[in-house]
Amino acid sequence: MLKKTTLNASVIGLGYIGLPTSAVMARAGCKVQGVDVSQNVVDTINRGEVHIEEVDLDGLVQAVVNDGLLTASLEVEESDVFVIAVPTPFSHDGKHTPDISYILQAAEKVAGVLKKGDCVILESTSPVGTTEKMRDVFAEKRPDLAMPGLCEGTPDISIAYCPERVLPGRILEELIHNDRSIGGITPRCARKALAFYKRFVKGECVVTDARSAEMTKLVENAFRDVNIAFANELSMIADKQGLDVWEVIRLANRHPRVNVLQPGPGVGGHCIAVDPWFIVHGAPDEANIIRQARETNDAKMHHVLARAKVLAEENPDAKIGCLGLAFKANIDDFRESPALEIAANLARDYNERVQIVEPYAHELPDEFAGTGAQLIDIDEALEDCDILLLLVDHDVFKAIPAEERSDKIVYDTRGVWS
Repeated sequence: MLKKTTLNASVIGLGYIGLPTSAVMARAGCKVQGVDVSQNVVDTINRGEVHIEEVDLDGLVQAVVNDGLLTASLEVEESDVFVIAVPTPFSHDGKHTPDISYILQAAEKVAGVLKKGDCVILESTSPVGTTEKMRDVFAEKRPDLAMPGLCEGTPDISIAYCPERVLPGRILEELIHNDRSIGGITPRCARKALAFYKRFVKGECVVTDARSAEMTKLVENAFRDVNIAFANELSMIADKQGLDVWEVIRLANRHPRVNVLQPGPGVGGHCIAVDPWFIVHGAPDEANIIRQARETNDAKMHHVLARAKVLAEENPDAKIGCLGLAFKANIDDFRESPALEIAANLARDYNERVQIVEPYAHELPDEFAGTGAQLIDIDEALEDCDILLLLVDHDVFKAIPAEERSDKIVYDTRGVWS
């Protein structure tokens, strides 16, 4: 078990999970080296600044950098614990094949500096079996080190899988207080990782095997996706039958054992919109409900886009205000965002008629290049736009009183103004 003395830790990948994790580890007394492929990210962090929006992250990063507990680099150096938190996207060729190349590339870099007694923990959401594939990279690159599951007796390296369970906007708090599933390639590996996480995690840490921990993270997000799909499918049925879906859900939820979620324009983010495909890819003949939920939530995005285009065609001189691009409220994360996809499609079709309001963006994403769409603030949109398409339930949009939108054509995909 690791004692609470100074511990050197490296975090590979300084994005939405890696940077907050690095800062929390540093605050707990670890000497943390963050590693990223972007020179801009490295320089920003070494100045004590942040490149992502997250509540209280800027102050924490500034503090731990000033205290010399967090530094950033382009290269991996020797450490005691390595935490890999790089992206795991999937292909957009219709097959939704998981791409674990970033994990394997990170593993190759870590392999070069591994020493006996080190612990490597994969945090990236991954298909079942990825932790073992990472181990195999280490085994190939470092035949001088005994690897867990491949050797007789005690291995030289401990390898485990421990996914995060955090909500954007609450990451720092949830990294500390949420429970953790820690899966080791062997029980000994799990115990070594457990000792590390107990340095800064106050939630319960439950040990298991690596493959079960990998599947657990996928199941958590697939469960949410399936439940959202029910609400989104219900909203499309309600549209066809001329019903107010928000009223139907409100009444249905008065049943003591019913809790229908709220529909939206689809599902985004790098978790719920991605992880279920990893399950489908691993068991394509069995994962029928999970696949259908993904397809339903994607269909809801196209449903919203089609309805918005009808409004645009019926009002050919109207300016269209698209409110929100993020995948959820009050964050600056646009990954896999249905709101961004809908707004960009409208901009490509209706050009300068489309105006974008996104309080968490300083400029429009590349998807809007050459369209003529402009980024404006909410006051400009309320003055100039005839159609308001509410795509994200940011607090600033919720605060708009009814009288300021009474003369607008409104399509509220979030039920904020219903």
